[in-house]
Amino acid sequence: MEAETIKQTHKSSQKAEHISGSEAVIKCLLAEGVDILYGYPGGAIMPVYDELYKYQDKIHHVLTRHEQGATHAAQGYARISGKVGVAIATSGPGATNLITGIADAQIDSTPMVCITGQVGSHLLGTDAFQETDIIGISTPVTKWNHQITKASEIPEVLAKAFYIAKTGRPGPVLVDITKDAQFELFDFKYEKCTRIRSYVPVPKTNKKALKEAAKLINNAKKPLIVWGQGVILSKAEAEFKAVIEKAGIPSAWTILGASALPTSHYLNIGMVGMHGNYAPNVLTNDCDVLIAIGMRFDDRVTGDLSRYAKQAKVVHFEIDPAEVDKNVKTDVAVLGDAKASLKSLLPLLNKNSHKDWHQKFKDLYKIEYEKVIKNDLHPTKEGLTMGEVLKEINTQTKGEAAIVSDVGQHQMIACRYTNFNKTKSNITSGGLGTMGFALPAAIGAKMAAPEREVVAIIGDGGYQMTIQELGTIFQQKVPVKIVVLNNEFLGMVRQWQQLFFDKRYASTEMTNPDFVAIAKGYFIEAKKVTTRKDLKAAVKEMIATDGPYFLEVRVEKEDNVFPMIPTGASVSDIRLE
Repeated sequence: MEAETIKQTHKSSQKAEHISGSEAVIKCLLAEGVDILYGYPGGAIMPVYDELYKYQDKIHHVLTRHEQGATHAAQGYARISGKVGVAIATSGPGATNLITGIADAQIDSTPMVCITGQVGSHLLGTDAFQETDIIGISTPVTKWNHQITKASEIPEVLAKAFYIAKTGRPGPVLVDITKDAQFELFDFKYEKCTRIRSYVPVPKTNKKALKEAAKLINNAKKPLIVWGQGVILSKAEAEFKAVIEKAGIPSAWTILGASALPTSHYLNIGMVGMHGNYAPNVLTNDCDVLIAIGMRFDDRVTGDLSRYAKQAKVVHFEIDPAEVDKNVKTDVAVLGDAKASLKSLLPLLNKNSHKDWHQKFKDLYKIEYEKVIKNDLHPTKEGLTMGEVLKEINTQTKGEAAIVSDVGQHQMIACRYTNFNKTKSNITSGGLGTMGFALPAAIGAKMAAPEREVVAIIGDGGYQMTIQELGTIFQQKVPVKIVVLNNEFLGMVRQWQQLFFDKRYASTEMTNPDFVAIAKGYFIEAKKVTTRKDLKAAVKEMIATDGPYFLEVRVEKEDNVFPMIPTGASVSDIRLE
């Protein structure tokens, strides 16, 4: 995005203060309502940290054990609160360590502002100690970024950063501030950004497109809705529920859309995608109208695009024009915020039920239950399954917990089998698939919503990528619950090796440490479960514990996650075993 002029709708009567750039950064954060930020100090950002020291009663800084942990914690905070998450780091390696979390936030549309220190402006381009071109590095994975070399730029740029991060389709913004700009004195005044010339965060909804969409939906005999995170980001849960109930349309979700509609809702027919439910995947290629709401037709959802819903008319409700026709050609595109679009759509819809069509989903669910679900949730074999662990967590939390999952087999199991009764309850890395996401993200989620039970579901592989954040949990006393499903493998990769590489388990078997001893080393209560008879009591104890708790569950080493759509296959080719 170009550096355009910011236009304000009102002029502030605030008097200018003569302060340093570093103090201005803190005052900008306070003006934006920031009360928690995650970070790691270093030389180039030290002036800002010095000011943070003075404002400890107003902003709580969380010292993570790695800058990547700071970004994931900020993501977890943002995803459950709906606010902008904030991460801060020094220059060079501190800044580059933020990149994975920034890229994750970009593809998953998470509002985040990252602030990095930079070497003095006179040293830029000299390969000075800990100098890295973080603007160049972060450009492909940010919604916007900017380097500040003068203190006077700080208020305007940070106001713009927060506005861009949270408006329209949310995303991460990075602001890089040279050290001399942090020390420089100037006359500070702050005005929130309310508009940027040529930046249109929410496109205007075309009434004609709405009417065309309604006509297609009303005339459909076999309509199917697939919704994504856009429903949650636009706070459109009530409008979405009203639409599907009036039109009687079976509705499936992407993993980031999960929890916008309660799992138990009669029109919720499950998850689509590579490890989604059998019925919505198969019947995607049988529906006559496919209505996509706040989702981007990711390849893990569509499978082979040349064989994806070719028989159907496609209606796409989307806030980002760049996503329309990018992967799937639409017949009608309704641009705009999902909440406003669905509210306008509702009176145009006919009351319907589609009972015969809905029965097809129920019939296919019975097949999936017998071949997959029953064995996952009610196993008869000796070893524990991941599914039964999630089932026990559902029981103990009554479906009220926020589940923060990492990436791998356990992620798919958590998405498939968690009962979601509240929105913003499924926090995971969707588009980037970042191992190591869950532990720090759970910290941010719990700090943003202390009244909610937050349970991190992690595999033994991803857990060890950010295991050091146990130190953050201990120091901050964050009462998050951690469940590691340990199969001593990089499970998802091993599953692919079994199915497609003749069981050549190349570099996927894990020799793991004593996870319980490590947790106890951080003074976190911990327990290990190896048999079914001990599972219920252990989960009950975990949930009943006031502080943080670590639970390791040893599960079957070579269990696979089914259903599964092999890469490059059609959604109709989904395998049940």
